[in-house]
Amino acid sequence: MKTLLRSITVLLLCVLSVPVMATQEVRNVRAWLAPDNTRLVFDMSGPVEHKLFTLSGPDRVVIDIEGARLKASFDGLGLDKSPVGDIRYSHRDDGLRVVLDLKEKVRPKSFDLKPNDQYGHRLVVDLAMQSKATVTKTVVPIPGEEGKRDIVVMIDAGHGGEDPGAIGPGGVREKDVVLAIARKLKDLIDARKGYRAVMTRTGDYYISLRGRTGKARKSNADLFVSIHADAFKDARARGASVWVLSGRGATSEMGRWLARRENSADLIGGVGSLSLDDKDDVLASVLLDMSMNASRKDSHQVASRIHGNIDRFARMHKKHVEQAGFVVLKSPDIPSILVETGFISNPGEARKLKTASYQRQMAEAIYRGITDHFWNKPPAATYIAWQKQNGKPDQSDRLYKVVSGDTLSVIAQRNGVSLQQLRRANKLNSDRIRVGQVLRIPAG
Repeated sequence: MKTLLRSITVLLLCVLSVPVMATQEVRNVRAWLAPDNTRLVFDMSGPVEHKLFTLSGPDRVVIDIEGARLKASFDGLGLDKSPVGDIRYSHRDDGLRVVLDLKEKVRPKSFDLKPNDQYGHRLVVDLAMQSKATVTKTVVPIPGEEGKRDIVVMIDAGHGGEDPGAIGPGGVREKDVVLAIARKLKDLIDARKGYRAVMTRTGDYYISLRGRTGKARKSNADLFVSIHADAFKDARARGASVWVLSGRGATSEMGRWLARRENSADLIGGVGSLSLDDKDDVLASVLLDMSMNASRKDSHQVASRIHGNIDRFARMHKKHVEQAGFVVLKSPDIPSILVETGFISNPGEARKLKTASYQRQMAEAIYRGITDHFWNKPPAATYIAWQKQNGKPDQSDRLYKVVSGDTLSVIAQRNGVSLQQLRRANKLNSDRIRVGQVLRIPAG
């Protein structure tokens, strides 16, 4: 009997010592489509281990998720315009296998994301389209008068896709607000002869920070403008702000560029005219330092103009342009600024930021700062430089349609012009205006 009991005890211990695989659930699947990338996000009930690999003939991406079970559907993901033709899955003894049947070759990568305020554990699969991911820098000339090129402004709407940014009262999301402002800014810039606006993202999808500056370089941008909406744990915090790269941020970025120059196809010199890969350490350092100093000087000048414009209708967080080491400001050859349009965590500012009228005000303030800067200091060989050199008038006047609640004095203050200037530009004998009336706003 003792021998039997001992045997049973040993057997029980053996059984209990066998690890039991914890089962996690895939509770939801979401897709975010960008022009050159597709992101699939698997919402998990908890942390998981996974493996990703590719197969050919036909091309497939396989994701094995250990100890997982699918409790969601792949229907309705809207993948028609993505490289994914079909998604299949199977439950195995060791977990879940998901197979992506591809319509074109991709460069896949995957990673885990820990819970945040909006989502729990997530498994992310990015599919970069090879035909678009390997595009090299090209010059895209758009001739203006006398064959002169346009000034190119890269507009960066912060966050996007899986990254909503800050979330304010009532669920207003930073990524939506800044995209709306960016679109209005693009419309203003594109309407002005001699300018062309390009957006880092045109929809609700995510782009990496370095990917944003990379898009600016590939477009040969003369200026990079990143638009955000701040947040703080104290809902009383408020005020807009304008940022440029700090000295410390510039120093660290300079070291990064010098360290990787031999294996980099990136160029400096504003229009892609200067490469570092064939320069010795001293010359490369001097050239890069000169480029970054010039870029930071121009950044501060345009930032100061925009700061002054926003200050006319909004509370500013500080009375001066601020400095930080934001990654999106670190292009050595492109003047770069970041505009925090207000604190979306502040109920009052959140209410304003989600209205089309306030978004338009903010876009106009940024636009005025940009065009005033480039009229004062136009890049060589541009239409604006030709226009100024030949004594042509500044054509930054624009049209505004009067809406309910407008007064002539409010319109003048909002746009940074005097009441007298506004009257004169529109040949008005009084301050009476009517809804639907179109006014010409003179250059500030």
